[in-house]
Amino acid sequence: MPHQGESRLARQIAFLVEADKLKRVLRQSHITGKQRRENSAEHSWHISLMALVLAEHAAAPGLDLLKVLKMLILHDLVEIDAGDTFVYDEAARKGQKEREERAAERIFALLPAEDGSALRAVWDEFEAHDSAEAKFARALDRLQPLLLNYANEGSGWQRHGVRAQQVRGLNRIIDDGSPELWRYASKLIDDAIRRGYLDP
Repeated sequence: MPHQGESRLARQIAFLVEADKLKRVLRQSHITGKQRRENSAEHSWHISLMALVLAEHAAAPGLDLLKVLKMLILHDLVEIDAGDTFVYDEAARKGQKEREERAAERIFALLPAEDGSALRAVWDEFEAHDSAEAKFARALDRLQPLLLNYANEGSGWQRHGVRAQQVRGLNRIIDDGSPELWRYASKLIDDAIRRGYLDP
């Protein structure tokens, strides 16, 4: 990208152009209808929309929805360098934290220092999942692929040999951010088993 030295605007634009690369990162989930795999940018958009629609179901009253939205928009930017790690692939998850930390260092450093630090702090808060906002954001991040798998008649689960016990175990984190959404997700899992979408 052409830029004028190291001006604030030039660095902000460079970051935004780099962020566009998230559209290239393919996830294991398919969009509804199974025509193609979704990319990580689409996933980030979808869970941001979910936050707007489902905020009333968050475990913590008075949630800072803007902070949740920031987390959801930023949390997967590291996949530009680190790639998407399939949550059910235990071997691929080894070293994921280190890969993503290195990616965060590089990507947020593209911005002017104060901007990069502020956005990195939001990313770090999501990763720590200690705050009410981070717990709700992570709940949505886990719920979305479960919804897509159910809508696609379990095709992703079946393709990878994922079983109900794995789905329950790895998605139980939804309960931390929203017990109500976890109850709903649990019913979907039960129904997926009943319909033959998910191997019990």
